[in-house]
Amino acid sequence: MGRAIERVKSVCVFCGSSDAADPAFLRAAANLGKALATADLKLVYGGGGVGLMGACARAAHEAGGKVLGIIPDFLVGREQALGSVEHLVVANMHERKMLMFERSDAFVVLPGGVGTLEEAVELLSWRRLELHAKPVVFYSPDGFWRPLFDLFQHTVDARLTPPEFMNAWTTAERIEDVVPYLLSARPDAEASAAKVA
Repeated sequence: MGRAIERVKSVCVFCGSSDAADPAFLRAAANLGKALATADLKLVYGGGGVGLMGACARAAHEAGGKVLGIIPDFLVGREQALGSVEHLVVANMHERKMLMFERSDAFVVLPGGVGTLEEAVELLSWRRLELHAKPVVFYSPDGFWRPLFDLFQHTVDARLTPPEFMNAWTTAERIEDVVPYLLSARPDAEASAAKVA
């Protein structure tokens, strides 16, 4: 049995690691990092100093927030691990994702590429299997994640996924709506304690 979780205290952010990302996405990531710090929510993220990852972590750190980066050793150089924040260096991607899950009470998915997509789909798959009930928020400016949601609906329409799966996440079109939602959410202690490994 897990401890009762009264409120969200740590938030994992999945997002892109490309410096070529739309500047508006980079600004939104930085705004989220600052908002997390202001709300005393610890940021757990992939450990890099590039792209949306770096923008979010730097802003959270500079605003006085707690930040934990979790990065596989082979990505330390490639993703330019942010040396100014606490880090855990792990052996592989599976260990990274497992620790990110275990250290977080909730999840935010910002725009990203195939890596972010893979992380989000695995997280929702675990949710579908009732291995956790931690809050999941997609930041979807201008419908960024709409094609993914449409694909999920396609699987529901084909009777391959239950209709209630479409309630497994919340969508925010404005970055300033993300933290207020997290502050009002309450993780399900029983489901959150379930093993996903």
